[in-house]
Amino acid sequence: MTVTHEVVNQAPPLTGFSTADDPALLEALHRAGAGWGAPEVRELGALAGTEAVQEQSRAAEEQPPRLRTHDRFGHRIDEVEFHPAWHQLMTVAVEHGLHAAPWAEARPGAHLVRAAKFYVWSQAEPGHGCPVSMTYAAVPALRSAPALAEQYEPLLAARTYDYGLRPPLTKAGLIAGMSMTEKQGGSDVRANTTRAVPADDGTYRVTGHKWFTSAPMSDVFLALAQTAEGLSCFLLPRVLPDGTRNGMRLMRLKDKLGNRSNASSEIEYDEAVAWPVGEPGRGVRTIVEMVNMTRLDCVIGTAAGMRAGLRQALHHTAHRHAFGRALSEQPLMRAVLADLAIESEAATTLAMRLATAVDRAQGGDAQEAALRRLGLAVGKYWVCKRGSAHAAEALECLGGNGYVEESGMPRLYREAPLLSIWEGSGNVAALDVLRALGKEPAALDAYFAEVDAAAGADRRLDAAVAGIRKMLGTLDDPERAQRAARTLAERMALAFQGALLVRHSHPAVADAFCASRLDGEWGNAFGTLPASADLTAILDRARPVAAGEGAG
Repeated sequence: MTVTHEVVNQAPPLTGFSTADDPALLEALHRAGAGWGAPEVRELGALAGTEAVQEQSRAAEEQPPRLRTHDRFGHRIDEVEFHPAWHQLMTVAVEHGLHAAPWAEARPGAHLVRAAKFYVWSQAEPGHGCPVSMTYAAVPALRSAPALAEQYEPLLAARTYDYGLRPPLTKAGLIAGMSMTEKQGGSDVRANTTRAVPADDGTYRVTGHKWFTSAPMSDVFLALAQTAEGLSCFLLPRVLPDGTRNGMRLMRLKDKLGNRSNASSEIEYDEAVAWPVGEPGRGVRTIVEMVNMTRLDCVIGTAAGMRAGLRQALHHTAHRHAFGRALSEQPLMRAVLADLAIESEAATTLAMRLATAVDRAQGGDAQEAALRRLGLAVGKYWVCKRGSAHAAEALECLGGNGYVEESGMPRLYREAPLLSIWEGSGNVAALDVLRALGKEPAALDAYFAEVDAAAGADRRLDAAVAGIRKMLGTLDDPERAQRAARTLAERMALAFQGALLVRHSHPAVADAFCASRLDGEWGNAFGTLPASADLTAILDRARPVAAGEGAG
């Protein structure tokens, strides 16, 4: 065969790097007294960047799970088969405690360390983060039923991935799921029609249709169903204590936009046996703790996706040449890369601050609990909303190379909207900001205490915070408040990020953030930073070792 040309001017494969090579992440650990977790975060980050794990990620994505409703003899089995790579990824996640392990640890900073590990490992493959996240989030909700928590919590927190459908209490470790959404209600879960009828033995029989249930091969689920008292929460296992399959029928797997590695299903409950969790009729109040924790992981996951996209963009532009020099050396591309880096660091810093608030709230700090409540709603709205725009721009840095599946960039692009939709899309998150302000005045006090800690350090930040105070004074009418909810959530998120960066980040990053995001020196696309931005300092901080010039 005639060789027509030699392959040149292409970036080498990006392998052998560490997703933990991230100053904003590591600084957050040490700042909150959780530096003890840095070695394991580094270990996991190095593993995530290996060629072997990248191959597992590719295999899990390209060979998605398959639904088997019946066995060869016609028996109903309702099983989902996964590629072995999925189980390898899950094993690493569980053994490193990315699931519910922090709830069993008394060490200060356990939830922050877990967040950092979730951040670095989900950059390898985000799909399996869904069951990991739901398992983490199930514990605080399950504690509303102390007897059940005593039985199940040790297994949910165990660092053993024990896959397979068997009675939960006979297994070495458990994975939990969530079953709330119905087709006629969506986020309006009070419109659910699934019903639960009490049995003589203290359990309930649940019958109904759930429109979205991710990770249907989980061992147990927290589900919502209507009872005589109103919407209630239940613990529903896949397999009953006697070894028989519970009445949970997998109707189909969803053909979704985002990752293909995780199974998302539509299910029917047919008199499924379930145990009540929390007070009857208070199902939303019970499960809201699970929702709050999964919202935290939406923010962390979005920040992780931003960092992964930025890394790819930095790597590609450092090796790709045009018009006589590397793309990364050209002024306009440098402006784009620096802008992406600022957005990424702002997201990471906010995500880790929210995880720190979880730790402190668990320690009894009421102000931190209040900050977590409002901060999660604000962060979920804005950071997750920015994920899609960031992924699109990072992909564009690779040009046509980024548009093909082999680059990995389409996976990031498809995954980004999920994290903005899951656990409440933009409007739901913005309305939750209003709900927190109305029902929990301490949350606003905690928020202002946090941003005021940076008062006087940057005039643009001070003006932004003053503007929020002024805006809040005009939202006394409910209709007007709802109309302005997105604007308020955005401004509060940007001020929160700005305050954190001013206090803790590199001055060049903080200055460029405040000038662009808070003072209006910014266009409508990435790469429109003000002329005063110190691009060199920003890029030097953002560039991982393996993504720099000369790295393979």
